[in-house]
Amino acid sequence: MRVHRRGFIKYASLAAAGNIAGLRPFGALNALAQSGSTDYKALVCIFLFGGNDANNMVVPYDTKGYSNYSSLRANLALPQNTLLPLTPLPNFALHPSLPDVQSLFNSGAAAIVANVGTLTQPINRAQYLKGGIVPANLFSHPDQQEEWQNAAADGATPTGWAGRISDVLAGSYNASATIPMITSVDGDTLFCNGMSTTPVSVSAGNVGGGSCSEGSECGARQAAAQSLLTFASGVSLVTADNSITSNAYSYDAVLTAATKSVTPLKTVFPANNGLAAQLQQVAEIIQVRAALGVQRQIFFCGIGNFDTHSDQLTLQASLLSGISPALAAFYAATQEMGVAGNVTSFTMSDFARTFQPNSNTGTDHAWGSHHIVIGGAVKGGQMYGTFPTLALGGPDDSGSNGRWVPSTGSVQYASTLAQWFGVPVAQLASVFPNIGAFSSNNLGFV
Repeated sequence: MRVHRRGFIKYASLAAAGNIAGLRPFGALNALAQSGSTDYKALVCIFLFGGNDANNMVVPYDTKGYSNYSSLRANLALPQNTLLPLTPLPNFALHPSLPDVQSLFNSGAAAIVANVGTLTQPINRAQYLKGGIVPANLFSHPDQQEEWQNAAADGATPTGWAGRISDVLAGSYNASATIPMITSVDGDTLFCNGMSTTPVSVSAGNVGGGSCSEGSECGARQAAAQSLLTFASGVSLVTADNSITSNAYSYDAVLTAATKSVTPLKTVFPANNGLAAQLQQVAEIIQVRAALGVQRQIFFCGIGNFDTHSDQLTLQASLLSGISPALAAFYAATQEMGVAGNVTSFTMSDFARTFQPNSNTGTDHAWGSHHIVIGGAVKGGQMYGTFPTLALGGPDDSGSNGRWVPSTGSVQYASTLAQWFGVPVAQLASVFPNIGAFSSNNLGFV
């Protein structure tokens, strides 16, 4: 099994035992962070693993549009009187489990980006049916997850687009940072992996990355583990691993000390909610940004399982009902910290699901999907991109089941976020090698 650098960091971080005290100067640094503003920006990715059915997340609400939707969706159609109308966008409404997202959209803090999917280059239905060039292994979970995360045409690309942003910008913005630019709170992901830079992986609620049940022996055990890293083995792989593990211990110490030196946020995050726990951890790390010496940060969160081949109405409603308050709490936390305009959150997912239901009250793998972007810098209350024509075998269907051909490439979506984050237009091709195939590299939603 091949293990990347990002994998080493994850496992090394999880191996660190106990909370590491000390580094008291962080208290003063964090106090200073409240008194001055810096050029700070953060991107927060929320990956909906399994392929979220966006066709029931954003629904036509006008009489003609809803009637067409209801007829074609059959037993998966949501009753119109349960949908959540979007005041600035009266022809559309949201899934009834997204009231907090509705509020954010109506207040201008959230936007919808329609019919986004992995693309090598722009393509339409006719070109697709004639064998036009498309990303490898469409409709495959692992391939499409990787292609969303690496913004490339092939899942084999070994770096993610966040990792490549870090490669390009880390020296410019985070030259004196004490932790990497990228932090995952959902384990080892391709999205975070750079060619010359590495991420750090933390556990939500435990930035030290591990726990110790040995009481007074914890300190001695950790000291012994760290002392092993000083041995000169002469084996290059072991030496490299030791270096990465040593860095992981260092990151654990820095994060633990920094986050313990501040007053906890007042924002209340939902209990027993996995995504909320991840986003609360992200907020706590953002809170100590000045002490960590970072001007740019990227975070990765993830939740599943959206692979709703059966019983979709119940399963998706449950998943979205957890996501909605988690997103709202995180946005409220950024407001509390005074950085709502500096933090942009966005969703990604493998793909959407077929508009036509299957025989198990569920849906199958599809392609183009709708996504949500949230933040004070977002030009909210709007839909960006082109909503597909909801017609089986119609102009936007790749076949006859409602697998929408994306009108917007995931690389364009990512490029828009990257430019807001600070990637110069001249360096876009370094992060997104095929962005030149598209007429627009900025969708304008942020």
